[in-house]
Amino acid sequence: MKPFKYYFFGIVGISVSSLNAQDKGRFQLVKPGYYQNVIMRAVEEESTEKPEPSYRFKIDLSGRQNLVTDLKAYTQVWHLKPISQGNTGTCWCFATTSFYESEIKRLTGQEIDLSEAWSVYWEYVERARYFVEKRGQMFLGEGSETNALARLYRKYGVVPAEAYTGLVPGRKIHSHAKLFAEFESFLKHVKEAGLWDTAVVVHTVRQILDHHMGRPPIQVNWKGKTYSPLQFMKEVARINPDDYVDIMSLMSIPYYTRGEYKVPDNWWHDASYYNVPLDVFLESLKNAIRKGYSIALGGDVSEAGLDTDLQVAVVPSFDIPATHIDENARYFRFANGSTTDDHAMHVVGYSTGPDGAFWFLLKDSGSGSRNCGEQCPQFGYYFMHEDYVKLKMMTATLHKDAVKDVLSRFQKL
Repeated sequence: MKPFKYYFFGIVGISVSSLNAQDKGRFQLVKPGYYQNVIMRAVEEESTEKPEPSYRFKIDLSGRQNLVTDLKAYTQVWHLKPISQGNTGTCWCFATTSFYESEIKRLTGQEIDLSEAWSVYWEYVERARYFVEKRGQMFLGEGSETNALARLYRKYGVVPAEAYTGLVPGRKIHSHAKLFAEFESFLKHVKEAGLWDTAVVVHTVRQILDHHMGRPPIQVNWKGKTYSPLQFMKEVARINPDDYVDIMSLMSIPYYTRGEYKVPDNWWHDASYYNVPLDVFLESLKNAIRKGYSIALGGDVSEAGLDTDLQVAVVPSFDIPATHIDENARYFRFANGSTTDDHAMHVVGYSTGPDGAFWFLLKDSGSGSRNCGEQCPQFGYYFMHEDYVKLKMMTATLHKDAVKDVLSRFQKL
């Protein structure tokens, strides 16, 4: 997933069932938000040049009476409060780390704050290995997918946040702009010079990471005992990466088969996604959160129907009427690039609107969900209508027990 900032482009948005049948849009002057006012000031990497005034086209939600924007209206699973990913493209890690924290609480009753930086560090190392293996034929970016953490946990384990923050002395907010620039520059040099030595490449990449993020620990202390990261995962957090699955709904491969989610951030070409019909995809997410299972959800948030002032995501009728949202509309947008894989969030609750519409509560690490200010109750959350999920959210990571009935269809076919 790519960095999530405060601005959005494109046109998409609201359900006829939950909002007016004829939605209207408006052009709004883009004003500096949490990203500019907090994150970039903290990392001191903001350009001295003032950007030209610009406008964005978004749905006009003024006067709407049936939006569910009160946190108290949502039935929630346990989760730690939202934290910021800063100036990084690591939403995939923040969302899924939060997901695993909720899983630890659900399965063991423990409340453990896990390190996001730990997974980001080893993800860069694995990219370097893959780059050498594929002789540079891969996508390079800061983004990844929610299922990356299960892959990383199997190999490297995990550590608590207090053991590895990824923040070097003097740094209070994450910023990987310089880190990624050096990482990318080095790998381009490797390719141009043909330096295909895995040990040398990984060693150099780790030096870059150590400089910008600090060196990760070899062992951690927890309640008077010492653990390796793998031991901490297995014996303390009690996470079994093999218990988690990823589902999607795309017409490009047969339903009830497994296949690749073909987006740049799936740089290792994972083809283990369970592909299901769209109605099954949506109902699986609803049923999971109703039963107390949270979800790491990925998809497109660069839409006119996502309002970062109200922190609401809907599908406007000027994009497509709610009754027309189906597999064809979903895949059409994915195939032509108007639906992109640009953000991941953690589904932590649900509610029902006055008109009977289903709403998802999403915990978010991106800056757009923080434009309301740190004192507002919904700081770090989004309220997402089911139609938005149906049309624009593409993949989900969740515990296999949450979708065991769906998975049984794959065993039988």
